[in-house]
Amino acid sequence: MATYAIGDIQGCYRQLKELLVKLEFNPDKDKLWFAGDIVNRGPDSLKTIRYIKSLEDNAITVLGNHDLHLLAVANGRKKQSKKDTIQPILEASDSDSLLDWLLHRPLVHYQKKNHICLVHAGVYPDWSLKQILSYSKEMENILQGPKSHEFFHHMYGDKPKKWSNNLTGWDRLRFITNCFTRMRYINDDLKLCLKEKGAPGNKDDHIHPWFAFEREEEDLNIVFGHWSTLTDPKEKHFYPLDTGCLWGGKLTALKINSKLKKRTSINCPKSQSII
Repeated sequence: MATYAIGDIQGCYRQLKELLVKLEFNPDKDKLWFAGDIVNRGPDSLKTIRYIKSLEDNAITVLGNHDLHLLAVANGRKKQSKKDTIQPILEASDSDSLLDWLLHRPLVHYQKKNHICLVHAGVYPDWSLKQILSYSKEMENILQGPKSHEFFHHMYGDKPKKWSNNLTGWDRLRFITNCFTRMRYINDDLKLCLKEKGAPGNKDDHIHPWFAFEREEEDLNIVFGHWSTLTDPKEKHFYPLDTGCLWGGKLTALKINSKLKKRTSINCPKSQSII
């Protein structure tokens, strides 16, 4: 039995299937972890979400910002942009089932065996593993509870920028969501810099990747997506998997075991994506 973590698919179903062939994936015994953003912008979001849902317990999926965007649109909170490719999901005969399944995905998955967290964007440097899992569960309870619809009307926004244990209400939930699904850079004061994008190296000296800070559990392995311009960081225990499939890059899988070294990728021609 093998377990593979796969980076952002964003509706690139054909490339996903090609990667699984290369991995010799056997759905009867192997497992897949998806680092969020399984839908949107690519050409086959409906096929992608249907396939991943069909894997049932053999797939673990954490929510990304594009997945939450789909849910927000479905809840009437957000209008689609010209680049969105989620309308087929909303119009599908099994739309309610697909959206309910997505709504019940976590923001973080933790495997004790290899001391690994799977998350879409990252985890805030000041948070312990106990806090990470607690805040993910807190968001699960909101998304799956009676306040779910209301949450999507408060989800969007870049503030607050810094964590405080005194944060409450929608500000608290928005900060947690932004960390797990949108974060790339943080400044010296541990404030989120959500408008900062691009590869590290050309930023202000006071702005750093979220994984560049010291943290309580330095041996916690974190597997994440979201950052397509990021190559492997030099810091140990961090494993970025978004290799720009949507943008003509690659779709990449990481074998989940004690070594976390074996990567498998396929090339993804840009002309076959909708951007």
